[in-house]
Amino acid sequence: MESKSTGRFTLGKQSSLAPDRDCGDESSNGDGFRFPDDVDADIRLMYLASEGDLEGIEEILASGVDANFRDIDGRTALHVAACQGFADVVRLLLDRGAQVGPEDRWGSTPLADAIHYNNHEVIDLLEKHGAKLSIIPMHVKNAREVPEYEIDPSELDFTHSVNITKGTFRLATWRGIRVAVKKYGEDVLVDENKLRAFRDELALLQQIRHPNVVQFLGAVTQSSPMMIVTEYLPKGDLRAYLKRKGALKPSSAVRFALDIARGMNYLHEHKPEAIIHRDLEPSNILRDDSGNLKVADFGVSKLLNVAKTVREERSLTHLGTPCRYVAPEVFCNEEYDTKVDVFSFALILQEMIEGCPPFCYKQDNEVPKAYVSKQRPPFGAPPKLYVHGLKELIEECWSENPADRPTFKDIIDRLLNIQNYIVRKRHWRVSFLNFYLMMHFFSFSSSYYLAHKKQLLFSL
Repeated sequence: MESKSTGRFTLGKQSSLAPDRDCGDESSNGDGFRFPDDVDADIRLMYLASEGDLEGIEEILASGVDANFRDIDGRTALHVAACQGFADVVRLLLDRGAQVGPEDRWGSTPLADAIHYNNHEVIDLLEKHGAKLSIIPMHVKNAREVPEYEIDPSELDFTHSVNITKGTFRLATWRGIRVAVKKYGEDVLVDENKLRAFRDELALLQQIRHPNVVQFLGAVTQSSPMMIVTEYLPKGDLRAYLKRKGALKPSSAVRFALDIARGMNYLHEHKPEAIIHRDLEPSNILRDDSGNLKVADFGVSKLLNVAKTVREERSLTHLGTPCRYVAPEVFCNEEYDTKVDVFSFALILQEMIEGCPPFCYKQDNEVPKAYVSKQRPPFGAPPKLYVHGLKELIEECWSENPADRPTFKDIIDRLLNIQNYIVRKRHWRVSFLNFYLMMHFFSFSSSYYLAHKKQLLFSL
């Protein structure tokens, strides 16, 4: 039977890309609801699909209704069933000849809808029938418009892949070298917030060039899954290193702190807009082959106009980042600037001296509340380890008032003074030891000569 209806089906969950999808009913149509008798059979098919009525669907398809009927928005019964998560209905429609990947007026497919509404059984079923996401938000139609950084995904070899750096990145081989690949799930294509985060991180990484910041190599944006590729640092992150080593010597802690501060100073001095990392913590600081540190993972970083502040659009608990190193103004959803990174830096520096994370005896969710109540991690290590004003520097960096925290440029200058002090002190100790050994040697030589004077003269 030829389908002639041009109606619009508006019940139940709507297209994942429809601008007004939130206006629809997010569930079934409700008990006691009776669909009007005078509605065309093809629209009735979509209603039955939204209800999960297998028997009714069988009957209406047997009457000659096309399984691929589209309403005025280009939606099919398969779209509707995918939104609702009815795998049995999806299977039935596919068995009756429904096309697996029709696009509605907004470009959404049944697979895209199933991903948006987290209907995993439907996702698996559609993919087994050959469904693929055709919606690539960054796709360009002209080959000349393909970005210079674009990497052909076929060149990425994941044969010996393992999770690295908190599982966010995976190890891969690209053109003969090992690289770190951040792979985004299919939901980034239909989730506006995740797509925006991908674009923002990609835009930031393209602007960054510094020896203390992880190097961006390229990205996959013209096919799915989309990926970001950076250099691979085989020695892992600072979190794993501190777990293995425990408390560091002041000289090592200051050397690492200088690496972090130099990388962060570069980000904060970036023109025309400063870059706030906003997630500076040991797991996001990597070690290269020489043991130097590099700042990494810009997933929640922000660009900031000079002398301006920003505020989180969502509460901290929705950002998916650890709270143990986050400044109190971020946790309280207040306006903040680059000084939030200085606060995080102070906690990392103290951790390198103490050998344990800040407030290690508190639960993760308790730590931000402690910061807000003006508490700071205690100094438990011997005072001699906080050499030449190191403790005072940490206290200034985690000051309650962000304006009182120093800039990373100032931090670098003070760390260099501390480092020079440590070097001079070490040289003094070495010189004193050499002098002591030399005097001991001469004293021994004189005593030996007097005791064996006759034998020495006789031997001559």
